[in-house]
Amino acid sequence: MVVGANAAFQLEHSLITNNNDQTKITDVLQDWMRTGFMKPSDLARKSKITMLELRYLPFWVIRLKASSNYEGVLERMAPATPRKGTIENTFDWLVLGRRGTAFPTRDYQIPIAGKIPFDYSKIENYAKFLNSELSSDEAVKQAKDEVDDHQRFLTRQDADRITSFVTDFEVEKPTYVHAPLWFGQYEYKGRSYNAIIDGSTGEVLRADIPPAGF
Repeated sequence: MVVGANAAFQLEHSLITNNNDQTKITDVLQDWMRTGFMKPSDLARKSKITMLELRYLPFWVIRLKASSNYEGVLERMAPATPRKGTIENTFDWLVLGRRGTAFPTRDYQIPIAGKIPFDYSKIENYAKFLNSELSSDEAVKQAKDEVDDHQRFLTRQDADRITSFVTDFEVEKPTYVHAPLWFGQYEYKGRSYNAIIDGSTGEVLRADIPPAGF
């Protein structure tokens, strides 16, 4: 029911609890408007919060070890020199279980301290609850692809041109988690801006800032 797949559900399913109501999230967003040198000085005073919605988003936490063997050439300094090596990292890689949805996954650290076994009775009746559109296998594949890209990025610190690159993975059983995120919109001088606030910690995850001089 909560995975959106026909396969038998045999994975750990957890819930991150929401610790903030609409009043607290309003205060958090208004405090954010008052701080930061890049924001207009009258942002908090002249802004109007037009929407706040609590959504429980589905995430797959993929714990995996990536071992990348590479060969390449360092060309930034003459003469060009061949390079080879291995990059090993272990990740708890986060994959949003929704297709075609923009979300700053790499900026979001799931607050594990607030994790409990999934309990639908803990979901507020005014919250929007979203099921995963990805199976665990699809989430693992996406995590592998993204980690491979990340490992390639790290390799380019040692080699400007990569001639060979192979990554081997060790993957543990994925964890399925629903986490509370408040999605907000505010209006400033006739334009609308978006914000995302972590419902567990009350931290602003990402928010649009009006352009300078506007």
